[in-house]
Amino acid sequence: MGGFSYKDIYVEDGRRVLEVDILPEKYCNFDCIFCPIGRSHNKVDTQRPFDKIISSMIELENMIENTNAELIFINSKGEALINDKIDDIIDLIKVKGLPIRLLSNGYLLGRDEYIKIANKCDEVVGEIKVITEKDFQKVQRPIERYTLLEYISNMVSFNKQYKGIFIFEITILNGYNDDEESIEKIKNIIEMISPNKIIITRMEDERFKKKLGITDERFEEVSNALLKGIV
Repeated sequence: MGGFSYKDIYVEDGRRVLEVDILPEKYCNFDCIFCPIGRSHNKVDTQRPFDKIISSMIELENMIENTNAELIFINSKGEALINDKIDDIIDLIKVKGLPIRLLSNGYLLGRDEYIKIANKCDEVVGEIKVITEKDFQKVQRPIERYTLLEYISNMVSFNKQYKGIFIFEITILNGYNDDEESIEKIKNIIEMISPNKIIITRMEDERFKKKLGITDERFEEVSNALLKGIV
């Protein structure tokens, strides 16, 4: 088992983006009930070796050249930082002179070994989906010792020292963070993290949309409330 996988190249802000998944299956420190990939049978927060890494890196190099990519987006099944060769993967991309965007759920950004890796990327995406400890434990089902406070604190401390573009992705979920009190809490979190860019999204997966999705009207209201005075 091993190998990278790719999405079709697309254009974002005038740049050709190559999105690569560097995990062969889901490895994550969370086990979210609404994850489109499914359950985390490999719930880990330490790096692991994977098969076919040399051939996968050769393939990545060829993909970069053949697609004329202008931004490489490392967006994986779970937490990409778990791949023990992610440092080498980033170096390979950097040799090509291309910027890198790394998606992490953000929890591991408080650990020195992962901070060092993420700092090599031009853009880092962190995210949040629920804003109470009870909901964090219930629906995101993290590794046992994790807390929501540490989750947020890790992103805060990371961005204070980060020199690149920190993107904060907020997913609005019906019944979890779409009420007025939750909106105020999210605004406080945004202020603490002080991201360079904010992305507000909602549940689009049809399997979870009926229960966790919100209307277009409410999504616009929440988005406007969160972005007011920020952008």
